[in-house]
Amino acid sequence: MPDESSTLAAVSSATATLAELVVVWPGARIVGDPTTRVSGIGYDSRLVRPGDVYAALPGADADGHAFVPAAVRNGAAAIVAERLSLVDVPHLLVSDSRAALAPIAAAFYGCPSHELGVIGVTGTDGKTTTSYLIDGMLRRAGFVTGMVGTVSVRIADQVLEHESRQTTPESADLQRYLRRMVDEGADWAVLEATSHGLDMHRLDAVRFAIGAVTNITHEHLEHHKTIQAYRRAKAVLFERVAANRGVAIVNADDPGAMDVAPYAAGASRLIRYSCEGREADVRAERIESDTWGSRFDLVLDGLLTPASIPMIGGFNVANAVCAAAVGLAAGLSPKAITDGLAHAPEVPGRMARVDVGQPFDVVVDYAHTPESLSKVLALLRRLHPTGRLIAVFGSAGERDVEKRALQGRVAAERADYSVFTTEDPRFEDPEAIIAQIAAGATAIGRKEGEDFARVVDRRAALRHAFSVAQPGDCVLLAGKGHEGSIIWGRRKEPWNESEAARELLAELGFGGRQDISLEH
Repeated sequence: MPDESSTLAAVSSATATLAELVVVWPGARIVGDPTTRVSGIGYDSRLVRPGDVYAALPGADADGHAFVPAAVRNGAAAIVAERLSLVDVPHLLVSDSRAALAPIAAAFYGCPSHELGVIGVTGTDGKTTTSYLIDGMLRRAGFVTGMVGTVSVRIADQVLEHESRQTTPESADLQRYLRRMVDEGADWAVLEATSHGLDMHRLDAVRFAIGAVTNITHEHLEHHKTIQAYRRAKAVLFERVAANRGVAIVNADDPGAMDVAPYAAGASRLIRYSCEGREADVRAERIESDTWGSRFDLVLDGLLTPASIPMIGGFNVANAVCAAAVGLAAGLSPKAITDGLAHAPEVPGRMARVDVGQPFDVVVDYAHTPESLSKVLALLRRLHPTGRLIAVFGSAGERDVEKRALQGRVAAERADYSVFTTEDPRFEDPEAIIAQIAAGATAIGRKEGEDFARVVDRRAALRHAFSVAQPGDCVLLAGKGHEGSIIWGRRKEPWNESEAARELLAELGFGGRQDISLEH
């Protein structure tokens, strides 16, 4: 496909004709009146407004072409589609409507990524925390920023909480957010770039100035099928950075991340970072941590400066060093970088302690991959050397099946007792998912009833974990973090992990204290 990010011309930020939009996608043709003017872009027929162009996107669960009549009833003025529908509005016919939507949306919104610096962060783990660190560092240095990611969308000082589980939004939404950022005077945009987003064209037509890869381990094979394909999807970010002569940043400590480094060929610079003593442009040395945070010597292109973050854990130091490398690429001074890290913002749903007076710790964290679960449990073990670790978690339905047994094995190796429960079963049998997790524990000799329990209802799972916890223990509630629902089929049932924990602890007779974060 063409490199739209460097060739697109802005059409309009208000309205455009089909004739103006067709030129951004080679091979597209108009069936109907080319002078038809559209005033917005939509891909959900239920949300289409009069004057919008409706993009019919094929999906895993449904094909947007089936909803063309509904979009027209809601006022769609034109359709972007891969085939004609029996409706009396013009069509813009393309070979791949999802791929075509990105440059069409970028052109419609005036190519906003050309008017500010865009930073993309990808990786199996650490995207959200690293993005928050980068954003906080830039804001403290005086820049106006925007951020799009797992937890929320922020445009300058306006935070838009979103219900979608898509960390990287569809391209039409993303381009609209970028345009609003430009209109609000933003200097930088920080985007979490997921493998799905990169593979499914959501980030096409975005001009990246900086791209960072934190790590690439085991995740999302339900979509990518192989780890090689998963890595290849992540590598697209570096290709986009290189196409714009931007700066690529890679974790020298992670083999998966280094595997995609060659795709940055053509970038103005490849910055390697390390926390494990490897040869790198940005390094953390002499790392020390306690319950209040972490301190280390930060080496930036040979210049050593003391640094700290109000977060614990080696993985958070790695996230901070990645953020420092981004700061270096963005032209920040060492002082601005270390000052930004020292005043890092709290990241919702990450290492958050629930404390209502119970004699054991309760920690809520988003860890949902084998690697992140292992890192969090290892950290909590160091903080609780004499107490037991009790882990409560599940695995998402219709997602990577292979990781489930790996999660069970990690819990069996790192925790003293585990409760395997529901996460987001979607259309899968939750008991079958839990059985696959448990198989990883039994494979290394752990026994149900002694070392782990299976409890389908998540609230009951939390209650069980709290009921067996003793003074000095630590209960980790993993996998949900900041999320506000549990997905059953197409239904989202409200769920707040921290609030559920507080309620259950109160029911067990504890109460009175406020939650705090282990990172701050």
